[in-house]
Amino acid sequence: MDTYNVSNVPAYLRILNGHKQSLKNARNLKGRPASSEKSRNEILMQFSFRRLMSSQRQPKSSVNIRSSFLPLAYTPCTTSFKDLNRVMIKDLCLETHHRGTYVLLRTITPTDTLTAAMVIVEDEEESVLMLQLYNQGQELSGRNDLNKGTVIVVKEPYVKVMSDGDYGLRVDHLSDVKFIPEFDSLVPLSWRRKVSEADESSNSWKLKGNDFFNKASYRAAIECYTEALNSHPSSEVAVATQLNRALTFLKTHRFDAALLDVEEAACAPSPSEKALFRKAQALYNLQRFQESCEAHKLLRERYPKNSSAAQEFKRASARLDEQTSGEYKFRLLHLEARKRQPPHLDRGSFIGPVSVQPTKSHGRGLFTIEAVKAGDLLFCEKAFAHAFHDAKSTTHDLNLLINAQSDTMTLGTQAELIELAVQRLYKNPSVLPAFIDLHHGAYKPVAVQEIDGIPIVDTFLVGRIIQLNCFGCPLSSRESHMSAMRNDETAKKSNEQFHSCGIWRLASYVNHSCFSNARRSFIGDMMVVRATKDLAPGTELTFWYKSPFTRDSKGDPMDLGHWGFECDCAICQEIQKTDKTVMSKRTRLEADLQKLFNLGAKHSSRIEKSISGLAETYTQLASVVPRLALWKPCLSLAAIFAASHKPKRTVEFGLKALESLGYVIDGGKLPHAAGTPLSVKEWGLMTDGVVGCWMILSGAYETVAPGLEAQAKQYARISYRICVGEDSTFEETYGKLSQRPDGFLETAQ
Repeated sequence: MDTYNVSNVPAYLRILNGHKQSLKNARNLKGRPASSEKSRNEILMQFSFRRLMSSQRQPKSSVNIRSSFLPLAYTPCTTSFKDLNRVMIKDLCLETHHRGTYVLLRTITPTDTLTAAMVIVEDEEESVLMLQLYNQGQELSGRNDLNKGTVIVVKEPYVKVMSDGDYGLRVDHLSDVKFIPEFDSLVPLSWRRKVSEADESSNSWKLKGNDFFNKASYRAAIECYTEALNSHPSSEVAVATQLNRALTFLKTHRFDAALLDVEEAACAPSPSEKALFRKAQALYNLQRFQESCEAHKLLRERYPKNSSAAQEFKRASARLDEQTSGEYKFRLLHLEARKRQPPHLDRGSFIGPVSVQPTKSHGRGLFTIEAVKAGDLLFCEKAFAHAFHDAKSTTHDLNLLINAQSDTMTLGTQAELIELAVQRLYKNPSVLPAFIDLHHGAYKPVAVQEIDGIPIVDTFLVGRIIQLNCFGCPLSSRESHMSAMRNDETAKKSNEQFHSCGIWRLASYVNHSCFSNARRSFIGDMMVVRATKDLAPGTELTFWYKSPFTRDSKGDPMDLGHWGFECDCAICQEIQKTDKTVMSKRTRLEADLQKLFNLGAKHSSRIEKSISGLAETYTQLASVVPRLALWKPCLSLAAIFAASHKPKRTVEFGLKALESLGYVIDGGKLPHAAGTPLSVKEWGLMTDGVVGCWMILSGAYETVAPGLEAQAKQYARISYRICVGEDSTFEETYGKLSQRPDGFLETAQ
């Protein structure tokens, strides 16, 4: 939703078609030996040159676009390692998944990272091949890099023909690769360093782990701590090692493992300060804030002088308050989103009066469990994973994600999002069941979620879930709102497509309807969802996946084939039932109106006549089926009358604009009866221009019906809250000092 889909752009279609041809050519080579015609030295020299050129690439003023090709989906290895048979590189064939086998390799070059972490590896027979590890590029950066001499097991290896015609061992699933410590029995003697007797004590392994930790070589530190625990340590050394390993797990975001390491020590009759503190931290990062606070309370009771723990307790308590009350300091969220790069906010998710329930025809959906009013907060959710593109940066590349299997292409950060999600699931398997429960279409995942104590994360299942459930998003919806208003658009470019994207699990259950009753907005990686109408208990929530304001006027169905269904809302049904000649007339009148508006305000009478003709192309009441074609012309004419100081006409067309969206309003028409309040009896579709429409009405009422001015402004504030997610910045964005009829402040920051 709102991601930048370029599947139908001719320039990108050529890339897709070229890739599909390459796949076809590669399939013709299936089963042939994976031995390159190049010598070992040629492969090494070519890789070194490529790596050198990559390191010398200068940042350009424009953003670079990298292509990432998804192979045909294949399942991860679900066979226990003890049941796999070892093979050599010479035994491998092209375009073949060697089920039931593994290959033992050693890196012989430094790593080059592009869309994958790439390195040249050799087997024990000194045959060489390029290894491409996908979804591990960020993880294998810095001190966890694949240093020369790293020993790796690749389970059920798959050799593909790469885009340049060379051969490469491709690994997409994290569980299909295993990094082997140099002291492991799997490592051949010829690859192993000599280890003295003194090095084999548990305490020595712990001290080695400490050295690696201090160098930020966390994978090596974990390996040493694990070996120390396997070397029959004393109880004192065992506890110290587990606490050290827990800290290393925290550093590498493996919070499940950290919690497991400290659980026993933290539950002892006299738990140590470190055990309690690290337990609280692990629970915090798993967003289990209630349990984190409980650990902090015990820590405060036993170790009251720990100032760092006091600060962390305060932070955990704040997250728990947000989680339970839904009360956020939205100004601080905006500040935090602007300061953090990426804008991943330290906030808790609030789930309001909603629950996931089965629908009659669209699988599962999200329903209200109590009555709510327009503008009420339904939920405020932190992203499960969020990939940010900084449009102001010249060093953050965009990725063209090409999926030949589904014939789709997206431009942005979707490939990065897949990697982030896969990494989080692999590191913290406790969150795996809830994630894979999301809609994934006809994709059939493997039944196994763990083998040999290692979580099985199907990368292609994650990719499919993201393809169907991810949301494109701005840095903040307020900035998008202001950008739209500065371009003097009466309706936001609702089909705005974003390079940044994220996955929000609860929001993924909200089904589509053009005639929606909820709206999403964003602040950093937080999604804020509010009701756009008054809703009774048991009402299914809907928002649009594609905006009805952007559909063409030819009467074509809303293109929702990506999600595998057709919209059957009242708007879509009306369009389908309308005669083609009537649709043609509607299209012609819309074009005529655009020309008249371009000619200026002096043609207002002709504009009114065309609007009347446009209204005649509809047969049902706007409260039943919104008359979308009337929205922009009526709002634009209201703005023209407001600028011409004709308040009565302003009110007339301001109300008509709102009514075209399905609003039913009492007490707003002129002449106004004293004491009669302005009241929205039924809310219609919500779009950014609704805020300005209410402000136009508020300005007009100031002259002809002063008692309604504040009421209209209050409806503007509610509409702003729905569109932007909060109303604490409303007065900074709209006000009387504006030079515009809609009250928007051009200088708003």
